[in-house]
Formats: sequence, C-alpha cells, structure tokens
Amino acid sequence: MSVLALGDGLYEVESASDHTYLVDLEAGRCTCPDYVFRKARCKHIRRVAIEITHGRTPPPGEIAVACHDCGETAFVDEDASGPFYCEAHELHAGDAVRDRETGDRLTVVDVSDLRADAVTIGGSDTTVADYATNKDYDPDVPVVGAVYPHATVATNGVVPGSLKVYVFPRTRLEKAT
Repeated sequence: MSVLALGDGLYEVESASDHTYLVDLEAGRCTCPDYVFRKARCKHIRRVAIEITHGRTPPPGEIAVACHDCGETAFVDEDASGPFYCEAHELHAGDAVRDRETGDRLTVVDVSDLRADAVTIGGSDTTVADYATNKDYDPDVPVVGAVYPHATVATNGVVPGSLKVYVFPRTRLEKAT
C-alpha cells in the first residue's frame, strides 16, 4: 500500500487491489468498505499510522519538503515558509559553522526569520544580500548571526566589546564537521 499525505490530516492510500481510499487520520475514518460498513479500524488507517511512525510520511499538520542544501526530505509545519532545511543542515544558536567563502570557523548566535535582502548592515542602505562578498549567495534566505572564536579573553572572561556579531546569508554558512 502506498500512502500520500494530502494535508489537513488527510491521506490517500492506494491498496494492492488498485483501489484508492481517503483516510482522515485525526477523525479515525476511511472510505473503504471495511470502515464504512463495519466501523472497524481498517488496514488503511493502520498503514498511515505505521508510515508516520517510521518517518516515511508527515504527521497531521506537517508536509514533506526538500532540504534547501541537500534535497533530502524534511517534515515541516503546513504553514511554514521556506527555505527549509533537514536536521543535518538546520542551524541553531551554539552550532559551529564554516564560512564557504573564507573557510573560517564561526559560532552561530542567532538565526533570524528575516531574509538577507531585507536586513541592512550597520545603519547603511546595504543589505546583507547586497554586501560584496555575499553576491553569489541566495538573497531570499534567512540571515544568520555568528561570531568568530578569536575574542579577547581577560582574567574575568571574554571581553564583550571584542565579540562582534557578523551577519551572513544562511546559504553562505555550512555546519562545521
């Protein structure tokens, strides 16, 4: 049986006998004769549950999308807007990343929902996307703030003034290995 997520908790299940049934997982209903006439929890409902449990189809409220970096399938909220990233390419504060342009290693401090073509740098009219070294990177991706690990360290710890946050288009950074 193949399962296709339609959204809103609905799934299309194609059976081995070439019949197609609609499963409403949240309501626990199916259009197959077994459910319609006997009100039994049919094999189609169970199959959808198995596919979700094994991570092969998205659960209700989520959709399957391709990762912006590698193309692998990721499940995201139905209302989410892209670009989307799989678990291996998603960035979070504290992650070590490498600048694709320079090869430098940085630490992520923030991942914004704002796009690189909407965030200006240092009070100027230049956006992150327009900055000279970012021209080859996607302008419609989130901005990531990161610091270089060479901050000045004093006897009381890191000197806050030496930690300058730099902003990059998401596609310019990759997780460090």
